[in-house]
Amino acid sequence: MIPKQFHVLGKGAAIVFGGFLTLNLAATVAIGAFRSVAERKRKKSALPCGICKGKGFYLCKLCNGNATINWSPLYDPIHINPCVCPTCDGNRVQRCLNCLGNGYS
Repeated sequence: MIPKQFHVLGKGAAIVFGGFLTLNLAATVAIGAFRSVAERKRKKSALPCGICKGKGFYLCKLCNGNATINWSPLYDPIHINPCVCPTCDGNRVQRCLNCLGNGYS
């Protein structure tokens, strides 16, 4: 059998932990709601990004949209390996660094 003092201590700890968890959840929801409202307001009044033309992505600059690059571990023009582009990971587009993919500055 568990002594009565430990039951009381366990219930108190559960109440404190539950309260902390509830406050944390409420703060997370409130901050998320505030961020989404601020983001919508910013998007409404912002101009489209001049680099990506408001799309958020542009053709990869390293592979020029081919998804592969020619690579050699040493300077050896005889043996050149085609490898997946490390910038776009083979997706042929990369996220705009000017607007961070939002489409507006």
